[in-house]
Amino acid sequence: MDKTVYFDNNATTRVAPEVCDAMAPFFGELYGNPSSMHAFGGSVAKYVDAAREEVARFIGADPEEIVFTSCATESDNTAIRGVAERYGKELKVITTAVEHPAVLQPVRRLKAQGYETVELPVDSVGRLDLDRLAAEIDAAHGRPVLVSAMWANNETGVLFPIEKIAEIAKSRGAILHTDAVQVAGKAPVDVSKVPVDMLAMSGHKFHAPKGIGILYARKGARFSPFMLGGHQERGLRAGTENVPYIVGLAKACELARLGMADEAAKLSALRDRLEAGILASCPDVMVNGDRASRLPNTLNVSFCYIEGEAIAYRLSDLGICISTGSACASGSLDPSHVIRAMGVPFIAVHGSVRFSLSRYSTDDEVDYVLDKLPPVIRELRELSPFGPGKGPSTFQ
Repeated sequence: MDKTVYFDNNATTRVAPEVCDAMAPFFGELYGNPSSMHAFGGSVAKYVDAAREEVARFIGADPEEIVFTSCATESDNTAIRGVAERYGKELKVITTAVEHPAVLQPVRRLKAQGYETVELPVDSVGRLDLDRLAAEIDAAHGRPVLVSAMWANNETGVLFPIEKIAEIAKSRGAILHTDAVQVAGKAPVDVSKVPVDMLAMSGHKFHAPKGIGILYARKGARFSPFMLGGHQERGLRAGTENVPYIVGLAKACELARLGMADEAAKLSALRDRLEAGILASCPDVMVNGDRASRLPNTLNVSFCYIEGEAIAYRLSDLGICISTGSACASGSLDPSHVIRAMGVPFIAVHGSVRFSLSRYSTDDEVDYVLDKLPPVIRELRELSPFGPGKGPSTFQ
C-alpha cells in the first residue's frame, strides 16, 4: 500500500518519538524495581515520583491522588466496582446511555447483582438532561449515590458539561466519577476547578504507549482496591510499577500540556474542512453529535442507505483508517449504542463512521480522504438495495 492515512486516533494514537526516547533508558540500564529497598531500585523510584508529579500537574491534582493503572478500563472498573464494594447495595448508580463499555458493563454487572442503576438518555445531538440527573439523585432519598458520566464521548466527540454535572452531584452529596479518556490531551482537564471524585485516563489516546493509565482519586474518596497484592500505589493498586510506561505517560502529559492550545486550533480547522468537504461532495449525509460542543479532533457522520462497515473496508483498501465507533465494540454488526441512543434515523444509523485526527494529521491527508471518499459512497449506494426508489428505505 503506497499511502496510509490514519484517522482513527480515538481508538489509539502513534507513540510520540519524544515519549519513546524518554522510555528507552528503562528498558536498559535503569531496570530496577522501584519498590526495592536497595539504592539501585531507589534510583528508579525517583523517576516514578517525578512522573507522578507531571501527571498530577497535567490534571491539576496532588501527586498523592494519582494511581497508576494498566489502562482506563481498569481505572473505570476500580472506581465503579470499588465504590460499590465499599458502600454495598444501598448505593444507587447513575450513568448515561452513551458511556464507553468500560463503564456500562460494570454498571450492568452491578444491576445483575441487585444494585439500583439508571442509564440516563441523551437527546438527538447527544446532550444530557441535567434536570433528569438531579431528579434521579434526589430520588435516592439520602442513600449514597455514584454518578459516572464521561467527559467527552469517544464516538461523537460530544463534550458533556462536566462542570455543571459536578455542581449538581456535589450539591446533593453524590460521588462523581468521570471517564476522561477522550478529553485528555485534547481539551483542558483541571480537577482543582471541577470537583470530580474519581477520574480515568489512558495514555495511548494521546501519544503514550498502550498499557498505562491512571485513576485520579480525590483525597477522601472511599473505595475498595480492585487489584490486591503488594503495597504499591499506597495499597490502592497492587502490582510492580510499569516504570518505562509510567515515564512515557508523564512525557506525553508534558507534551500535551505545552502544545494543547495550538493543537486544538489546528485540529479544529482540519476537522471542519473535512466535514465541509464531505457535506459538499456526498448527498444524504448527516453529522452526528452536538457541533457546538465537541472535541476538536472528532467527526462522526452517517451516510444514508449504506453500511458503515462497508465504507470502512473500502477506505481501508485505499489506505485510509477510520472506524464505525468504539474499537472496544468492534466485531459486532449491531449499530453503535451511542448512535442508537441519539435516535439517528434507521436509514442512517447503520451508515455511521468516525474520523478522528491527531497532532500528526495533515492537510494533504484530508485532501486524500476527500478525493477517495465520494466515489466509494457512490459505488456502495449503487450496490445497495436500499434508498429512494430501491425498495425499503429503512434497515431491518
